Amino acid sequence: MEYKEDSYLMLSGIQHFSFCRRQWALIHIDNVWAENDRTAEGRILHDNAHDAYRSEARGEVILSRAMPIFSRTLGLSGECDIVEFRKTSGNGITLHGRDGLFSVYPVEYKRGSPKENPCDILQLTAQAMCLEEMLCCNIDEGALYYFETRHRVKIAITEELRETVRAYAAEMHTYFDRQYLPRPKRTKACNACSLKEECLPKLEKIPSAKAYNDENLGRDTP
Repeated sequence: MEYKEDSYLMLSGIQHFSFCRRQWALIHIDNVWAENDRTAEGRILHDNAHDAYRSEARGEVILSRAMPIFSRTLGLSGECDIVEFRKTSGNGITLHGRDGLFSVYPVEYKRGSPKENPCDILQLTAQAMCLEEMLCCNIDEGALYYFETRHRVKIAITEELRETVRAYAAEMHTYFDRQYLPRPKRTKACNACSLKEECLPKLEKIPSAKAYNDENLGRDTP
């Protein structure tokens, strides 16, 4: 199956969807957004890492920043913070105006430090899958760079991660087509969410009208 371009969803939504499906729906379906200290800092750091459409060479590595990407099979589009094209003697792709073959290595910049939730890894995997489809290549590895630790974390792009991205992308399209907003479900992660006031996770504790009547009137409603 291939999606039409006008139905592409934002690739960065994979990160939101993995973190919280309701958060994703609020942002990408209801167009709700609020910024806190963490999101503001992340945005600033992210913007500083970008210089759109600029490339540079460092030895035998060519860096492309803010590279637009898409996937017809996933129905996603977005951009990579950095794609490194590394000179290789093995399998690789050709680049216009460059001699030799190059491997493709995506690098995603993130605020903070590595997380337990795989949301960052899944976003990087989705980027790799888009690049593979666009450039007709294989990508076995990418990296996440965290500003807090100033360190790259190498990520193996496994088939398990790819399957998760495919499943999430399909589910995202289903939610979007139905304009479905999941019910709130409070977790520890809610405290760090910039949308906690808009999401109103405490609503899950409000009883139904029937439950209220049963408790306060001592009888079932018809």
